[in-house]
Amino acid sequence: MRENKKTAGASRRKTGRRHPLATVALIAIGLGVTGGAYAAVNTSTASAETQIAAQSTIEEGEKLFQANCATCHGMGAAGTDSGPSLIGVGAAAVDFQVGTGRMPMQMNGPQAEEKPVQFTDEQVKALANYVASLGPGPSIPEDHLTNGGGDASNGAELFRINCAMCHNVAGAGGALTEGKFAPALDTVTGVHIYEAMVTGPQNMPVFNDLNISPEDKRDIITYLQYVQDNRSPGGFELGSLGPVAEGLFIWIFGLGAIVALTVWITAKSN
Repeated sequence: MRENKKTAGASRRKTGRRHPLATVALIAIGLGVTGGAYAAVNTSTASAETQIAAQSTIEEGEKLFQANCATCHGMGAAGTDSGPSLIGVGAAAVDFQVGTGRMPMQMNGPQAEEKPVQFTDEQVKALANYVASLGPGPSIPEDHLTNGGGDASNGAELFRINCAMCHNVAGAGGALTEGKFAPALDTVTGVHIYEAMVTGPQNMPVFNDLNISPEDKRDIITYLQYVQDNRSPGGFELGSLGPVAEGLFIWIFGLGAIVALTVWITAKSN
C-alpha cells in the first residue's frame, strides 16, 4: 500500500515537472517581445526624424521662394499679374524650371530661356518640396525611368511621332511662332526630359501617363541619350536640320563652287 502511494506521488511530481524546452521557449518569447518593442521604437523615431527633416526642407524652400519667386508668383504661390499660380504644379515642374535655370526669369520675353542655374541642388529640391506641399502634382521621377535603360528603337519611333515636329528628329530644336522655339535636346538630362513631358513647360503639351506610359517615356529618354552619345558618323552635321537643309547647302555651295571653278578655268585659258 505504501509502495502504491509512493508511486502515485512520484507520478504526480513527474507530471507537474516543466518540459525541458519550456525555458528555451520562454527565452525566445522574451527576446521576440523585446526585439519587437525595440524595432517599433526605432521605427517610430526614424519616422519622426524623417518628418522633421521633410518639414525643415519645406520651411527652407518657403524662405527661398519668398525671397526669389514671390515677386511674380505671390507670397502663397497663388499667382499674380506677372506670374501664374504654382499650386498643384508639383515638384517636377519646379525641378525642371529652376534646375535648368529658366527660373527665375532674367527678362520678359516670348518664353523663359535656359541659363546657368541660380541655386544649388539642395536649394532646388527645397523649392520643389515647398511647392509640392501646396497641392498635389507630378513628382520628380525615379532613377530607373531616367537612366537610359529602355528600348532606344521604340523610343525613336515614339519621338518621331510625338516630338520631332517641334524638336527635330535628332533633337536639334526648331523655330515656332511669335519668337518662340523648341530647344535643342543634346545636353538635357534624362530627369529634365521626363519632367518636361509630364509638366508641359512653355509651349510644350503635357504627355501624361495615358498619352505616353512611364515605360515609353523611359524609351524616349533612352533614344535621346543614344543620339547624344553617338554623333553623326557622316561628318559635319549642318545643324542636324535634315535632308532639305543639306540639299540646299550642296545646291548653293556645291554648284556655286563648280561655277566659280569653271569661270576661273575659262579666264585662265584666255
